Amino acid sequence: MSTLYQIFKDTTSRDNKKKLITIPIAKEDSQSFGSLSITYQKFLNDSVSFANKLIEKGIKTGDVVSLVITNGYPILSCFLGSTFARCIAAPLNSAYKSEEFNFYYKDMGANIVIVQKGLSEALKSAKELGIKVWEIENVENEKEGKLYYRITDPSNGDDLIFSSETISGEDEGDKIKLETVPDKDDKALFLHTSGSTGRPKGVPLTHENLATSSANISSTFHLTPSDCSYVVMPLFHVHGLIGVCLSTFNAGASLVVPPRFSASVFWSQVKQFSVNWYSAVPTIHTILCNVEQSATSSASSSNKGLLRFIRSSSSSLSPTLLETLEQFFGCPVIESYGMTEASHQMASNPLPQDGPRKPGSVGKGFNVQISIVNDNGEHQKQGDVGEVCIKGKNVMHGYHNNPQANIDNFTKDGWFLTGDIGYLDQDGYLILKGRKKEIINRGGEKISPLEVDNALLENDKILEAVCFGVPDEKYGEEIWAAVIPKVPQSITVEEITQFLQKKLISFKVPKKIIITDNFPKTASGKIQRRFIADFFLKQQNQ
Repeated sequence: MSTLYQIFKDTTSRDNKKKLITIPIAKEDSQSFGSLSITYQKFLNDSVSFANKLIEKGIKTGDVVSLVITNGYPILSCFLGSTFARCIAAPLNSAYKSEEFNFYYKDMGANIVIVQKGLSEALKSAKELGIKVWEIENVENEKEGKLYYRITDPSNGDDLIFSSETISGEDEGDKIKLETVPDKDDKALFLHTSGSTGRPKGVPLTHENLATSSANISSTFHLTPSDCSYVVMPLFHVHGLIGVCLSTFNAGASLVVPPRFSASVFWSQVKQFSVNWYSAVPTIHTILCNVEQSATSSASSSNKGLLRFIRSSSSSLSPTLLETLEQFFGCPVIESYGMTEASHQMASNPLPQDGPRKPGSVGKGFNVQISIVNDNGEHQKQGDVGEVCIKGKNVMHGYHNNPQANIDNFTKDGWFLTGDIGYLDQDGYLILKGRKKEIINRGGEKISPLEVDNALLENDKILEAVCFGVPDEKYGEEIWAAVIPKVPQSITVEEITQFLQKKLISFKVPKKIIITDNFPKTASGKIQRRFIADFFLKQQNQ
């Protein structure tokens, strides 16, 4: 399997003048957009220049390059450049506070931090820890046809690198040569788990892991050079970085990269830049459906059929939301299953031409083996419920400096234990029941929180819902749920309870239902039940 450098080199050699990345730029009225486009050749040149500068300044093979940069062209160029230099790129959420940066910098062993100008918390933490810092500033000027970035060393004010101002890249050609070539076994990306079951764990991923996963995703969705995706997810997360960007690079396709997701301009930019697919968490899909529902009928119909497909991943997609998306936007919605340790995608429903899509299922393994094991690590027969485990070249080799986690999360025969509970149906489709540590045990009755979530979301007055377990003296655990109504004060707890009593056996109906206007979520839009439970328990005890 190729390295990221080889994939990108091969794609560029086929069509170096092809537009790879389009950056929307708001005009003075803030309602219309200009744009700048970057070719594959320019992107390759800028990435190689960054790689060579790292090497020139003494950054060595295996060193960790932390990237604290918001969505845009520079984070992608610096990410690829770090991997080209045989370094380990480690993107972080720019919204972290200094204490959080302290933890992540230390845990990953950051050798240098590339921080976007103005992100004071990241800069403060790096300086406190004595880590080398480079500051990056990007400039966009549609009138002059320029899009470039400048990297400086704040310790002496020296300019270290200045990406070319031309956006075509054709004048540079292949003149910039890479001083070192990465190997498939080199670690290329360092991320942390979301910490849904405890302290975040470091996950190093190799070039082979990333190349395998990006090829798997590209093949699953039949991506070709004519496709164009809209980057919705943050690029410090596997969903956006691998699920969208690397799969696009693998196919020689194109990206539209706005600085942030905005539902108010999403569809106008989809039309302007000929976008034909996007991938996001259910939270984003819900926002787009909510906006669509409140729009006029004429505006609603104009967004139908623009996309070839919509992909959903990183959190469970309810069958109700899937149906609503397809009704509003007139394209197939494909639910996939991914996690950081597997370089994102592990399984996916197929496109309609490749087989049936099953609402409530995350599909089949695509170049990834999937099995179900019991608590003793014994592989189970089809239909039996147990822990989902996987094997494939996309799977990490082990957690960073955490031998106990490696013992706990791999079977004796080398399968990675995902921590998810589920089963394989008669067609080999995977149905998830919830996280192993989130399954609710109410007096010996095991309850899938996803089942209760989906039942709640069948109520057309409920926008979002989450079920979770809380400690209980009598049953050990009791079921609570929190819901966000589509319209404030449009539904009561009594109405929700009566609705669920028609859907679920009595012991699965939540003892307490909280109507709210907000859930705590991760930066990628994921709901974590452990934190939800703590959040609402504290509220109720105040």
